[in-house]
Amino acid sequence: MTLLKNNGVLPLARNASVIVMGPNANDSVMQWGNYNGFPSHTVTVLEGVRDITGRDIPYLRGCDHVINNNFVSCFNLLSSDGKPGLTATYWNNKSRDGQSVAVERLTVPVNKSTGGATVFAPGVNLTDFSARYVGTFKPEESGRYTMQLRTDNGFRRLSVDGTTLVDNSTKGNRNTYTCTFNAEKGKSYDIELLYGAGDRTALLSFDIGMIKDYDTDAGDADVVIFVGGIAPSLEGEEMPVSVPGFRGGDRESIELPAMQRNLLKNLKAQGKKIVYVNCSGSAVALAPEDSICDAILQAWYPGQAGGTAVAEVLYGDYNPAGRLPVTFYRDDSQLPDFLDYSMDGRTYRYMKDKPLYAFGHGLSYTTFDYESASLDRKSAKCGDNVNLNIKLRNAGKRDGDEVVQVYIRKEGDFGGPVKTLRAFKRVTLPAGTSRDIAFTLTPDAFKTYDQKSGRMAVTPGKYEILYGGSSENLKSLPLTLK
Repeated sequence: MTLLKNNGVLPLARNASVIVMGPNANDSVMQWGNYNGFPSHTVTVLEGVRDITGRDIPYLRGCDHVINNNFVSCFNLLSSDGKPGLTATYWNNKSRDGQSVAVERLTVPVNKSTGGATVFAPGVNLTDFSARYVGTFKPEESGRYTMQLRTDNGFRRLSVDGTTLVDNSTKGNRNTYTCTFNAEKGKSYDIELLYGAGDRTALLSFDIGMIKDYDTDAGDADVVIFVGGIAPSLEGEEMPVSVPGFRGGDRESIELPAMQRNLLKNLKAQGKKIVYVNCSGSAVALAPEDSICDAILQAWYPGQAGGTAVAEVLYGDYNPAGRLPVTFYRDDSQLPDFLDYSMDGRTYRYMKDKPLYAFGHGLSYTTFDYESASLDRKSAKCGDNVNLNIKLRNAGKRDGDEVVQVYIRKEGDFGGPVKTLRAFKRVTLPAGTSRDIAFTLTPDAFKTYDQKSGRMAVTPGKYEILYGGSSENLKSLPLTLK
């Protein structure tokens, strides 16, 4: 967890009047990232907040990540043999021949995968199997209903009252279908889904519902915990995605998607304090959000217990101490042209502009003072170790961790980096205490690219030893190497 901004709204009190919103607030799959395992249970941020407060905190999704697709599930209106849900029948062959091997009733949307050697149902093969899902849909209001289906490259056929809406004409590693039909209140519609596993990891998800306008009214809550950002389904290797800002798994912009940005502005106009939790696997440009949100927490893709971790940070059970391992640029304009292969302007080492959040940046619920620092010598021979001592004080009222960072810059290294991280230590300090932090800088720490030899080497010259809590606002000590 990396706390990027806090104007004092955090940590929240247990009894604070809050509402949880955002497309990532109740999304467990987002938290897994890519190349993931499949946990038996994932604590979402919504669950984490409800658990830590002991209250049924209200929740509104508010918007999607990028495009308006407010799908409201009506799976609860499906029944089979007079009982809620779909009846699922399985065969251990791909043609649904002979005796079935398992029957189950599904009362929640279908979400099956053999990833992690998990069978669709007890007694069903991991491969070479098929299934039939049947139920009757009886809507409570007339309108246009949407069925969402996602499968592997195997067989699939979806029909309503005998009319086929999806068939097996399209093959691929992953296939996602959205089909609609009109339904009248009180009438019954027979749904049948046939499935046969393909030659990859078996995958099947199915739901039925309606596309509706989002509710964005935060009501009487004083604070909105908005959990947004992007998702592994948008950024990843060869993703079948083509929406504004994302194409084929690549990001065409680092800006927060406009749909979320506009909703945050709307919440600010409602007079709400906004705690923004950003989930992403890479940097997101958050300049407008930095100006309107009261706090920003970078939660990345936090894994199966991520909701617990976020809640413990937001409510002060844990004092955050994460530091950014990448630069958070202010906006797209700070990125060099994609076809420019020079290092100029890239990463904290070559960037001369001021980013939104620097490499190594991260806040705490306490403050740290770098009271003094000294080297064991002002000059040394190339190849010598140099010892650095820093006196660090926790000047706040809470115990906490500081990540002490040491950078080195060589004066006159034209074309070289403006600074390079060469050492760091995570230090735990009780409130009001001080500690001397010792570093031994070996010759490797002073290596730069030597034009004469064409290799990295320690060369004579004047150096700056830079130290502090991030890659910006650093203090310095001079050193001469002979």
